Amino acid sequence: MEISLLQAFLIGLVYYLGITGTPWLSTLGTISFIQKPLVAGTVVGFILGDPIQGVIIGSAIQLPYIAFISAGGTAPVDPGLAGTLGTALAMAAGVDGATAITLAIPIGLLGTIIWVAHMTIDVFFVHMADKAAEEGNLERINFLHVVPPQIVLFLMSVIPVTLAGYFGAGVVTSLIGYLEGTPLHVLQVIGGLLPALGIAMNLRSINRPNTLLFFVTGFIMFTYLSLDIIVIAILGGIIAYFYTTLSDTKGMA
Repeated sequence: MEISLLQAFLIGLVYYLGITGTPWLSTLGTISFIQKPLVAGTVVGFILGDPIQGVIIGSAIQLPYIAFISAGGTAPVDPGLAGTLGTALAMAAGVDGATAITLAIPIGLLGTIIWVAHMTIDVFFVHMADKAAEEGNLERINFLHVVPPQIVLFLMSVIPVTLAGYFGAGVVTSLIGYLEGTPLHVLQVIGGLLPALGIAMNLRSINRPNTLLFFVTGFIMFTYLSLDIIVIAILGGIIAYFYTTLSDTKGMA
């Protein structure tokens, strides 16, 4: 599969919209839902004309990052870049989900370079905003808080991903061809093991009395009642709604 320049640009745009700090699909400073590899992969699949394959690749890349959190402003990995560019290159190369994971993990690590560079450059705007605060210029503070950082972030995220998607697709496809056989099988085995790490981290985080019971309930629904995942998700949403409502009511009493 070849990625056109327009498709590569749109993939870069998807990555930009998923970065923490973009206000267009979330509150400024919060995590956009597009940062999730499953969501990003689906959108990339639509861009490349195969949304089903995008969901498959995106869901595979999602597993190692299923328990990902960014605590204290740190970003050890970038699931957004892994989900967008990783899915695009994997689809271009025509690989399976396990191999896509091995491609996406290093890409996610490279995403931290963009994040650190972005945060470093934004320091200059903070000093400019401090000066505006001393002058009592509220409009300039608001401008410096949003417009220049978003322009910088747009350029730093969209341009590299566009170039990587446009020029890198052929390189990755050729590389996969050279690795055909045992080397590729080794990559697939490694990619099959990485989701176990993400699942284990997620299980550790929910291993609490108030949370574990919900997990066990969902497991019973799927294993013994043979309910579909969508049905379980809907039931889980209903239970979560009543649980939070009753908890808030109890706290106010």
